[in-house]
Amino acid sequence: MNLQVIYEDNHLIAVNKPAGILVQGDATEDTPLVDYVKDYIKFRYKKPGDVFLGVVHRLDRPVSGAVIFARTSKALIRMNELFKERKVDKRYWAITEKRPSPEIGHLTHYILKDHEKNISKALDQMSNRSKEAKKSDLDYELIGALEGKHLILVKPITGRPHQIRVQLSKIGCPIVGDLKYGHTQANPDGSIYLHCRSMSFLHPVKMEPVTITADAPHERLWNPMSRLAE
Repeated sequence: MNLQVIYEDNHLIAVNKPAGILVQGDATEDTPLVDYVKDYIKFRYKKPGDVFLGVVHRLDRPVSGAVIFARTSKALIRMNELFKERKVDKRYWAITEKRPSPEIGHLTHYILKDHEKNISKALDQMSNRSKEAKKSDLDYELIGALEGKHLILVKPITGRPHQIRVQLSKIGCPIVGDLKYGHTQANPDGSIYLHCRSMSFLHPVKMEPVTITADAPHERLWNPMSRLAE
């Protein structure tokens, strides 16, 4: 895999994850992104022995975009706190066929994850039958439209499993290619049109503002849709 590093210092490293790559290993035993990044660090800095690399957050396998890793235990602990305290401003691009209504809005649902089936359900309200559901919030804004497709800026406030995918589907706007959450046709490579565009936060060690930005994939639909955001 051709690793695209988009931010790097002594404490953090961020890469632009291609769709189809796992962030961490699972039962498939496919090589995960964390291993590719460890190999990069080992080679670049000629490090002997094992390389420390902490997983701070994850993107779903079919999703592309910015992924941050911690290069030190101090950075890992502090980045985990930033995510837990919702002090990371996350921005995603999603492409849908249906135009969201209203074009700018806030969504609140209660997400219930079925771990066996690896699928989430967005509920309008809590009930005695869904006590494990977690409140999930996001803001969204329509950026533009082109040839029957719509580019939406999504700002998740919480970080629930499959949150953006299931919440957009709940309002009738499944992401293009996302068969799991209601789109009618899969993409040939198994990807979906959801991309983590940027993350902004206060650096956990330097205490300086950082914004990490990842270009969308160079691909037939992303290329023209990305230009709508310029």
